[in-house]
Amino acid sequence: MKSVKDIMTSDVSVCRTDDNLSDAASIMKQKNVGAVPVCDDQGNLMGMVTDRDLVIRGYADKKPESTPIQQVMSDHLYSCTPDCSLEEASQIMAQHQVRRLPVVENGKLTGILSLGDLSVEEMSDHAAGVALQDISERPELH
Repeated sequence: MKSVKDIMTSDVSVCRTDDNLSDAASIMKQKNVGAVPVCDDQGNLMGMVTDRDLVIRGYADKKPESTPIQQVMSDHLYSCTPDCSLEEASQIMAQHQVRRLPVVENGKLTGILSLGDLSVEEMSDHAAGVALQDISERPELH
């Protein structure tokens, strides 16, 4: 059975904690991605910033491009280890409604697993479908 390390993306561009909104936006444009992990100088995962974070928490609140990324990033993170099974990883993604899962070993970012990574892996195609269905469901309003 394959594990996360077999299909994760290990060449991940990151923002540093002292980067700003403009730095994150530039990385997203250059790499054609919608989310970038935020790490400290030792490579410890500190948060994630998404294109949505930049817009909703940054630009829509009229924050300047020089605003530190830490002011808009999500620091409540879900992650997995490289040895995690693909099924476990897809369950974490579905349960917490995330499309990208940082892969962390001893606090250090080693890669990222996306819903797209799962969907192209034949053995986990069903797991990806279940995860996507759960992620895409709208919560009931009360």
